[in-house]
Amino acid sequence: MNAGFPQPCARPRPLISVWPTGQLDSQAQLAEGGYVPETAQDSGRIPPAVAAHAIATYTRPGDTVLDPDCGAGIVLTEALRAGRHAIGLTGQRRWWPIARANVTAAKYDGAAADGMVLEHPPATAAARLAGLAGHIALILTALRPTAFAHQPRRPGDGEAAPDDPAARLRQTLSECRPLLRPGGHVIVTIRPRRHRGYLLDLTGPVSEAGEAAGLIPTDRCVALLAELRGDRLITHTSPTQRRSAGRRQRATGHPATLVVHHDVAVFRAPAEAAQVTARPVPVPMAGSLSRHLIRRHLPEELDLEHGHQARVQRSAA
Repeated sequence: MNAGFPQPCARPRPLISVWPTGQLDSQAQLAEGGYVPETAQDSGRIPPAVAAHAIATYTRPGDTVLDPDCGAGIVLTEALRAGRHAIGLTGQRRWWPIARANVTAAKYDGAAADGMVLEHPPATAAARLAGLAGHIALILTALRPTAFAHQPRRPGDGEAAPDDPAARLRQTLSECRPLLRPGGHVIVTIRPRRHRGYLLDLTGPVSEAGEAAGLIPTDRCVALLAELRGDRLITHTSPTQRRSAGRRQRATGHPATLVVHHDVAVFRAPAEAAQVTARPVPVPMAGSLSRHLIRRHLPEELDLEHGHQARVQRSAA
């Protein structure tokens, strides 16, 4: 099983713990990348520069990248543009057409790799993608908050509620673990959050979730959202946002902060062959059949997203 896939080897760029991924603000990154305007509605998205850095550092051209909770499809788009195959799952119907539109735009711009977006929750990943068991080089996703994420647990609640982001992540990683090839990586980005002025420990539960899924923690990095200018960080915030933060601090008495980075937790699958227990449902990813499916659906998607593509072309011009 290992014959078709190289074992872990030197990465294509030096490994650093601070990623200089904030030279452009989020809106400028979306505009430069030709994303459809609705992408900005995904508040839990991974910034394009962060996704691009992770993909370039931990994969090679021709590898397959999976985002089991892809949202608007930024990870998929950056993977395709870097020459990697991309698969995305989403359990929320609102994101499926937006992710498909971004994937289509990347294909229209010349991305040659294969990409697909499936409207299925992350918990079904192993069953839906069992044909790719042992083939995924990188699982890249974000810890997405929920409406009840910061509510205190009451005595007698027992196990963590399904709305707990860490519990959902643990289930997702356990489900996707058989899809990783030996030595493949899992990367989870974590946006720092506060509750009543106190910084929440989110990296700890993420590390526990990865270890519970049988993954080995390897790196803990910081992906900058602020511009690195010499030895200073320049935040990408408007004066209005800063004034709003100051008013909130004075009104609540709690410290108001500006987010200038995402935490990044990196895991690796054990080098031995993965135990495949999922139902064998083959899903073609490379070869003539998948290319035929892409060609068959591409004109239809281009027609459906004609308005988006026109805006992309105008912005590129």
